[in-house]
Amino acid sequence: MTVQYDPALLKKLKKLNVRTRNRFFERIKIFEKNHQEPILNNHALKRDYEGYRSIDITNDYRAIYEEVASGEDEPVAYFIAIGTHKELFKI
Repeated sequence: MTVQYDPALLKKLKKLNVRTRNRFFERIKIFEKNHQEPILNNHALKRDYEGYRSIDITNDYRAIYEEVASGEDEPVAYFIAIGTHKELFKI
């Protein structure tokens, strides 16, 4: 699956610590090879994020994306947000 990033996500990534940022790109490499890899805990979201999916970056950090149809055979994963579970889902 091809990956693209929202500019707001890239801006947020720059503000994160190096360890979390590196983990994000490690997980994206795994995602590109097999987006259903169990370590990613890839799952559909509900409520405010209906239609989006989430993958685990660390124990607490998540990345949210949407599968977007493209002119290619393969859909594009458009990552829109990264943050802690509490930041993203405001429990």
